[in-house]
Amino acid sequence: MNSLLWDQHTCLPLQTTADVDLLTRYQRDGGAFISVNAGYSPHSFNDTMALLAHYRAAVDAHPALDLATSSDDVATITDAGRIAVVFDLEDRRPLDDDLNNLATLAAHGVRTLLPTYNHANRAGHGCLDTTDGGLSPWGRALITEMNSIGIVPDGSHCSARTGLDMCETSSGPVIYSHSCMKTVWNHPRNITDDQARACAGTGGVIGITGVGIFLGANTPTLDAMTRHLEYAVDLVGIDHVGISTDSCFDYVDFVDELARNPHLFDDSYTRWGVIQWMPPETLLTLGEHLTGRGWPDADIQAVLGGNFFRVARCAW
Repeated sequence: MNSLLWDQHTCLPLQTTADVDLLTRYQRDGGAFISVNAGYSPHSFNDTMALLAHYRAAVDAHPALDLATSSDDVATITDAGRIAVVFDLEDRRPLDDDLNNLATLAAHGVRTLLPTYNHANRAGHGCLDTTDGGLSPWGRALITEMNSIGIVPDGSHCSARTGLDMCETSSGPVIYSHSCMKTVWNHPRNITDDQARACAGTGGVIGITGVGIFLGANTPTLDAMTRHLEYAVDLVGIDHVGISTDSCFDYVDFVDELARNPHLFDDSYTRWGVIQWMPPETLLTLGEHLTGRGWPDADIQAVLGGNFFRVARCAW
């Protein structure tokens, strides 16, 4: 497991015709783990189940990809130099407001879920809301049920207060799967130092992400990512920092999503022009880049995959 690369959030087209072969861009010696988004706030339970059925069948049939149902599976798959795949959800909407659906989604490979996507819903408030009422009582029940069945609570896209309330409520690790540090770059999708400390206090991990508008003025470079990584490590310690790309493998699909759901985004997503993502090929060179910065091997291994793997061992 020493050389594992763990991308805690990436995005295929949200279509039942999506080509999972795109995920082989993560192929590397030492194996890789990828959490693939399977739905967000516009999607119903049935929508997400259809996406999961397609993704799972396509991954199962692919010669380089394997579905992981446990942390032991992740170790076995990646030790063989292959790519382990699980799924995540952004927003409570794919539950159809029925907590019983969580167990069904977990059985189909969903391992993390964030309660709100940018804006308030039944679970709590989002990072683009003008007011922040935090996690609702139903949202607290959601976190408790997620803890009981092994789905990890995720604070990305949530409001600051909602994220803090999640950490207060959860009996296990809380993560920020794809968020950067607000002190380094003041974007509403980035998290405060208090959020980062609370996350670390649960045993969780902050996944610094490769989205240009979250790293800086649309700058998805290794230098930009490293600024956020090093700030986070100095703030909360090496054991609580990881990585993600939030890579959109089909830009046309993302543009279509923006057009279909403009109410879910604001000018903080568009003011720097076309969003730039860090591609997997660049992420694969992050370890070498950090070595050049003088990082110890053990710290590099922790951030590239070891820390998120620890959370999986604890929570799944």
